[in-house]
Amino acid sequence: MHTAINLKFFIGIFVVVFSQNCWTQSTSNSGNTSVFVSPELHIGKTLEANTQFPKTKLQKSLFLSLGRFNFNKNKEWAARLNYPKTGISFGYTDFGNSQSVGHAYSILPFIEFSIFQNKIKGLNLQTGFGSSYINVQYNANTNAFNRAISSKINWSFRSFLFYDVMATKRMDWRIGLGYLHHSNGHTSLPNQGLNSIATSISTTIKNKHLDTLNFEQPNHTTKSQNYLSARIGIGQNVLSKTNNNEKEVYSIAASAGKIINNTFKFGGGFYYRFYEHYYDYINTNGTLVSEQFPHYTKNPFGYATNFGLFATSELLIDHIGFELEIGLNIYKPFYKIDWQLNQGYSYLNGNGETVEVLGELDWYYEIKRTISSRMGLKYYLWTTNKAPTHNLYLAAHINANLGQADFTELSCGYIYRFQLKEKNKSK
Repeated sequence: MHTAINLKFFIGIFVVVFSQNCWTQSTSNSGNTSVFVSPELHIGKTLEANTQFPKTKLQKSLFLSLGRFNFNKNKEWAARLNYPKTGISFGYTDFGNSQSVGHAYSILPFIEFSIFQNKIKGLNLQTGFGSSYINVQYNANTNAFNRAISSKINWSFRSFLFYDVMATKRMDWRIGLGYLHHSNGHTSLPNQGLNSIATSISTTIKNKHLDTLNFEQPNHTTKSQNYLSARIGIGQNVLSKTNNNEKEVYSIAASAGKIINNTFKFGGGFYYRFYEHYYDYINTNGTLVSEQFPHYTKNPFGYATNFGLFATSELLIDHIGFELEIGLNIYKPFYKIDWQLNQGYSYLNGNGETVEVLGELDWYYEIKRTISSRMGLKYYLWTTNKAPTHNLYLAAHINANLGQADFTELSCGYIYRFQLKEKNKSK
């Protein structure tokens, strides 16, 4: 119940925040702005998540996207990004095996860019990141071969290339090719994740014709601002298949950097985290602690912590921030135990006894112990389009060891911007 409440809260944030941003902005701001509706049909294949994964037929999906064009000279971020489309996609996916893999119901805020515009007219890249409800999960007794998903609420991600095959004033017909992913952010195990590739056919139905040829292009100056930022967060994860109950991860972080053209945010800083699962395993003198690291029991709190450095990049769109971080774990001693527990396996010997084999501390372990990553969404209290000196935000992120999920996190933070520096006018 504890986890379900938190994850539903994440979903609530996505729905309220991004719905408000997509629709109130489009109707309340002047400019050459238009909304659109885009129904979309996918045909694809669900990839095997593990050995002996249930057989699947064709994957079928229906998506309905509600969004807006952003031809508005008052929105600097839109001009800097060559006027992308933004919106929300609602999706239904049949993975091709209703009994063992099930169906997904997704909601994904998205942004879509025109790419290679000078060479391939009508080619667009759309990326969406949100959440999904999946109605069939792993069950050790009744569905043991589906190790992809073990929770109802999951993170979801999709990335598609679209090509306009026929365009009219009010409707664009498109074909697409893309990738979809669902996983729970290490809040329950097993969590191999559901990955799919798919083709699509869709149409973009506009509420009015956009005369982009006569659109007055703004002449923004080149500008930058230094910033300072701090955040606190609370996350959840599980330790291993045998310790598969959710416990908290507490974090704090601080960073500094530069905001370029009020749209691109780059910086670096440090983070500190405390894992309840690590602390409890040490405090109860777990098997690997007693066998390999008995000195951990002298300082459970210290050995249950993690700190390191990170570099961050963020795309600022009105109240919304899309953030990606890459980090370096300076201190994470318990990850040796974490790795051995999660990369190991068990089997029955000739005597019918269960034999546990621990994960090997190899070169791949060293890489994953060293590199951390973090990806997620922020909602700023005051629009970043006005470059406020002070701002607060609420955020939902998935944290990872390299590319493997570590914990799901909700955080809040503060950012302070220094004096704006303007350079020569852009051409």
